[in-house]
Amino acid sequence: MSTLKPRLHIDNISPHVRSAQYAVRGELATLSEEYRARLAKGDTDLPFDQVISANIGNPQQLDQKPLTFIRQVLSLVENPKLLDHEDVLLNQLDYKTDVIERAKWLLSKVGSVGAYSASAGVPAIKESIAKFIERRDGFPADPSKIYLSGGASSGVNTLLHVICAGPDTGVLVPIPQYPLYTASLSILNARCVPYNLDEESGWSTDLEIIRASHDKAVAEGTDVRALVIINPGNPTGASLPEDNIRAILAFAAEKNLVVLADEVYQTNVFEGRFHSFKRVLRLLQQENPNKYDHVELASLHSVSKGMIGECGHRGGYFELVGFHPEVEANIYKFVSITLCAPVVGQCVVELMVNPPQPGDPSYEQYNAEYSAIFQGLKERADALHAAFSRMEGVECGPPQGSMYLFPTIRLPPRAAEAAAAEGRSPDEYYCIRLLKATGICVVPGSGFGQKKDTLHFRTTFLAPGTDWVGRIVDFHKKFMDEHR
Repeated sequence: MSTLKPRLHIDNISPHVRSAQYAVRGELATLSEEYRARLAKGDTDLPFDQVISANIGNPQQLDQKPLTFIRQVLSLVENPKLLDHEDVLLNQLDYKTDVIERAKWLLSKVGSVGAYSASAGVPAIKESIAKFIERRDGFPADPSKIYLSGGASSGVNTLLHVICAGPDTGVLVPIPQYPLYTASLSILNARCVPYNLDEESGWSTDLEIIRASHDKAVAEGTDVRALVIINPGNPTGASLPEDNIRAILAFAAEKNLVVLADEVYQTNVFEGRFHSFKRVLRLLQQENPNKYDHVELASLHSVSKGMIGECGHRGGYFELVGFHPEVEANIYKFVSITLCAPVVGQCVVELMVNPPQPGDPSYEQYNAEYSAIFQGLKERADALHAAFSRMEGVECGPPQGSMYLFPTIRLPPRAAEAAAAEGRSPDEYYCIRLLKATGICVVPGSGFGQKKDTLHFRTTFLAPGTDWVGRIVDFHKKFMDEHR
């Protein structure tokens, strides 16, 4: 009988992986999946009959329907033999001629979605993305500066690997933030330099707070190289006005910082309009010759969010502006190590940036489906916001964008005592109790970072209908009464 023990154990694997935290798929998410499995097996002992996964921006898990145009095109690029039967597609399966034309075009550029593409992505798809960026911003885009990625997360991973040279490298990250950034920096053994967003002004950026965080980190020996902006925000939902973006870019120019603009929620804007960092940078460069020419900007986008919601297809891209050619060569080398982004995901990116236009056979259906999804998200966001406004000790600004609300919760002292007895933070304790009582899974604010002595939770508003919102209201009243 062998006496050898497993070579790997918790004390000898990477300490950087061990220390990384990713709350949106942590303990609460695991418990919610256990409940979901129990319900699927007919368990009737739980106090609810449905699990609502409001912890993660995963639209199609929560019944957001895929857009017909996208899925019809994908069906043809996945199974090109269907194109041998155009009459059946058109006359019996309700495909439109532009669906067939787009599938043929994609196949002519890709060859087969089962084959690797060029490392940075299919050239024709990169050209489509460049045209989209030009239409959006009013400034030219260079396809050679665009890199297809396996969702925006893969692009973030690439960029942080190149930026982070050692344990003294620092990256400014907003708090609260999407935990991808802190987790990735932990794994890279680099330093997160947090800066608090201003909740009182709708979670906007406060340049003086950013400056203070930067200067403190530099004084402590940190080589601060980059500044992360999530716009519209995750988890806050804030959508930045242009003057905020101008101030951020001015600071980046002054301190010689790389700007990482996470813009995956750019179509999820309910108040005002989306302002891309690329457009504002180009305006500043026009208005101030030479002053902003050295600014390095990487902008990221994804098919996972917005009205597309194709998370599982893992499609995304990032565009580089102002990077040194030798640095770009190493970014290309890094993406080459993973060969290429999923080619079907690349096709979805092309369909996102180049949707049917007025007059196209698929336009009316596409526009109706797209608009219905947007309106449904807005209605559910408003319903959640209205519910929070009725709940004792809860404050939440109006929904601005993205897929989330991030309310402040003020809990009675006895709730903090009960949480401490379980070895939990008060917001984590609240969210666990909410899940166990209602089946609704949200994420405690501590999973994203929050200002000292404040408590929050993040919820999506993706779940269909608004009935589940009432379950939160009822739970909250009982929770507060129990812990007074």
